[in-house]
Amino acid sequence: MWWTAPYGIAMCQDEFVETYQGRPSLEQIIRIGIDTSKSVFQLHGVNAAEQPVLRRRLRRGDVLKCFARLAPTVVGLEACGGSHYWGREIGALGHEVRLVPTQYAKLYVKRNKNDPADAEAVCEAMGRPTMRFVPVKSAENQASLMLTKVRERTRLSNSIRGLAGEFGLVARQGLSQVEPLLGRIASDQSVPALARELFEELGAEYRELGERLKRINRKLRARQRGDARVKRLKAIPGVGQVGAALLSWKAPEAELFGSGRDFAAWAGLTPRDHSSANRRRLGAITRAGNETLRAVLVCGAMSIVSKVRSGRLEGSPWLEALARRKTPKEAAVALANKLARIAWKLMVSGEDYDPRRADAILAPAA
Repeated sequence: MWWTAPYGIAMCQDEFVETYQGRPSLEQIIRIGIDTSKSVFQLHGVNAAEQPVLRRRLRRGDVLKCFARLAPTVVGLEACGGSHYWGREIGALGHEVRLVPTQYAKLYVKRNKNDPADAEAVCEAMGRPTMRFVPVKSAENQASLMLTKVRERTRLSNSIRGLAGEFGLVARQGLSQVEPLLGRIASDQSVPALARELFEELGAEYRELGERLKRINRKLRARQRGDARVKRLKAIPGVGQVGAALLSWKAPEAELFGSGRDFAAWAGLTPRDHSSANRRRLGAITRAGNETLRAVLVCGAMSIVSKVRSGRLEGSPWLEALARRKTPKEAAVALANKLARIAWKLMVSGEDYDPRRADAILAPAA
């Protein structure tokens, strides 16, 4: 007979440990799955026979205290907000931490979704021999990633454009067109005075955001100067400053991938497979992995494809043929796939980008 802990919230770590210590089946826990939240954490543990022997809820403040008293074991969490913090803290107590991608863990939820079911699903998923895990990021790595996350100002500019369109005022694409648009609004007497006042406030916020982004970009460049890998990745055409930072800081260690295609698949740049029997059917890209990294790579690729198609840039024979054969967006996604593969090779080998290689993106200089 296996014993299941009662549901409820442990009042303190001593009560938790006293409850579970001394139970033969509990002393043989081989892994624990945790469903996290802001204040309440659900634990689900199994023994060597894959029988559940631990089901318990803990308050946030009791989690680390309890794991500090438990024997080292394998602990799994969903790779979501705050999971890297808990992975570092629990790992520092001697436990082996595994972060399970959310889309993989949810497949093991049997029926109803609740905290105990989610914790059981994490525990089940992390025990599968073919399961893939997310490496736990260091606090320094996450601090670096903040520099790339707070640079976005497209939302505010789109808000200004949308509101201006309600009064018949439109502008061309590009962030450089926002300030002229605000100037036109301020001088257009057909726009109600209240609207002009609100646009003035939005303009002040937009300019303040621009100054803040300048300071952040300076910090980002300073951070990159001390990272040799970022410098090498920036040399790849279409990658740029932000793309190199994301590839270096956001992606897992390149050695975890068996090939460049595996890395491109992690970034969501490979086709979705709908094959059955002898019929092979490939669809659109999977859009898996990090959305920001994928968007930056595709945007950089789109810039190169546009210049090659217009004749402003001379591409390699491969890229020239691709630009003629595919639509601009399809060509950009295919080029982004190649950018990811080249980046993987540079990260694994430690080499510099060589434009004279056979897989070069642009035509080699004469």
